[in-house]
Amino acid sequence: MISPIKTLIVDDHPFIIEAYKNAIKKYSLQGLEFVVTQANDCKSGYELIVGDNAKEFDLAFFDISMPEYAEKGIFSGEDLAVLLRNRPTPCKIILLTMHTELLKINSIIKNVNPDGLIIKNDLTFDELIFAIDKILNDGNYFSQTVIKLIGQSTQSTTIELDIFDKQILRQLAKGIKTKDLPDSIPLSLSAIEKRKLNIRELLDLNDASDIDLIRVAKDRGII
Repeated sequence: MISPIKTLIVDDHPFIIEAYKNAIKKYSLQGLEFVVTQANDCKSGYELIVGDNAKEFDLAFFDISMPEYAEKGIFSGEDLAVLLRNRPTPCKIILLTMHTELLKINSIIKNVNPDGLIIKNDLTFDELIFAIDKILNDGNYFSQTVIKLIGQSTQSTTIELDIFDKQILRQLAKGIKTKDLPDSIPLSLSAIEKRKLNIRELLDLNDASDIDLIRVAKDRGII
């Protein structure tokens, strides 16, 4: 990759941003130059990717869990990564997450197709530098936990939820009642109720309350 390497870091933890910067600084000793732009939530990340302040990037780091930008339908670093992936200019994308649920990991890989996916508990400074080096040299890097998870085969790999299903779950998690969901989701009440029924069937929770449904959805990394 030709330097300077235009790099985006989006994370709501300042110490993680500094870890990225320190790793990049050490890697720069190999003769490459990096120009780093940072953001600390979904809204500021959105503005840098598709907003009025949009820029071009060669390399991007995203934390999965960050303060959302609900007005634009951006609820996580995964959503930002999808936006960046869909831009015409190619960019190497690295995602960092605490999630270790097979369903969530499979969803990230399917939706984003990241160049790197790292479980935070796997992360060390040397491992981060190794990941950067491998990805900049056109390889992929998945941390050890990710490799173990994607090697598994369970029923959860068959579960497919679309954007409306996830919006329903997120709104229910905020305490919004089902009858009020059409106010924030462009679906009829009957369509929403059918989707809730389908979600329960997929999660084998046919008789579960909304509270139990949300708890399981969170436990399995769906929301």
